[in-house]
Amino acid sequence: MTSIRDVVINARRIVVKVGSSSLTSADGGLDPHRVDGIVDTLAARVDAGVEIVLVSSGAIATGLPTLGVTKRPRDLATQQAAASVGQGLLLAHYTGAFARHERTVGQVLLTAEDVTRRARYRNAQRTLYRLLELGVVPIVNENDTVATDEIRFGDNDRLAALVAHLVHADLLVLLSDVDGLYDGPPTKAGSVLIPEVASPADLDGVSVGGTGSGVGLGGMVTKVEAARIATAAGIPVVVTSAAQAAPALRGDVVGTLFHPTGQRTGTRLLWLAHATSPHGRLVLDQGAVDAVVKRRLSLLPAGITAVEGAFVAGDPVNIVDEAGRVIARGLVNFDSSELPGLLGRSTRELARELGPAYEREVVHRDDMVLIHQ
Repeated sequence: MTSIRDVVINARRIVVKVGSSSLTSADGGLDPHRVDGIVDTLAARVDAGVEIVLVSSGAIATGLPTLGVTKRPRDLATQQAAASVGQGLLLAHYTGAFARHERTVGQVLLTAEDVTRRARYRNAQRTLYRLLELGVVPIVNENDTVATDEIRFGDNDRLAALVAHLVHADLLVLLSDVDGLYDGPPTKAGSVLIPEVASPADLDGVSVGGTGSGVGLGGMVTKVEAARIATAAGIPVVVTSAAQAAPALRGDVVGTLFHPTGQRTGTRLLWLAHATSPHGRLVLDQGAVDAVVKRRLSLLPAGITAVEGAFVAGDPVNIVDEAGRVIARGLVNFDSSELPGLLGRSTRELARELGPAYEREVVHRDDMVLIHQ
């Protein structure tokens, strides 16, 4: 193993995610010195010609002290209220800190729905690209003030992995309060840092657990999942602590490097697979399963045997076989109330009886991603 990581040195566009615990003090609330330290490190990379997209947690944690709340609330309404207060405070500090380096920042708030609907994800991509072209540092966060349980990313580690794919990043760096992935609990005697992960097999027997700090959602399990998403799309990942951000971004061998395991796929399909919650299920007969999985065909009403859940056209739904195993996820073209009368019938027959609007797929193959193959 060399002392320098070429994959970091050669990266021209990097997505960096920083967790709440790395931005806040032990007593709660934003720690200006920690934020300034992160900004100084990132600005140095920008000055070196690297494009940086910052995915920053911390809005809820920043807003809690102002609301007189001492720990992260469980109810969504209070979380949204804290995010509403904290997001402005957090961005204001980022704006001032980057201004010291003569750099401009731009805020991009996303919900999962923003990037699974065809028009919305294109708009998010165009916005991020244009900010980078203008020399602006995009600061991305989940739009906690409006996101509901049904349309949340769940954690900013996963959001960062998906943003890395969205902007065609060369590298994803996940920063937290842990200096890398260990083969057991980091606080347990005998646990050893894993410097590199070349394939999922390298994680066999590794104990990954914990839920992160009291002000955040993440933990090492979410970082490993984020690394799995990014590396499957051809993007290397470094997981380390915020304290080691500077050496990590210089290419020093710190933290854990996850090597790419796959190649880049269609951006929207990655979002569909990893950033959506299904609103229902379509149960297929074996012939339809073969058509979808083996022949990669669109899903037609003739092969559907049952409809479960309530959804409207454009919603994501799971596509399952007769045993209930999920084989794909897709964006459905009909409301759940319409589908029962269409099942088992050919599109030609439906068009003849109900009109040309019914001569279409229930889920088009371009709006479908295989989950289990």
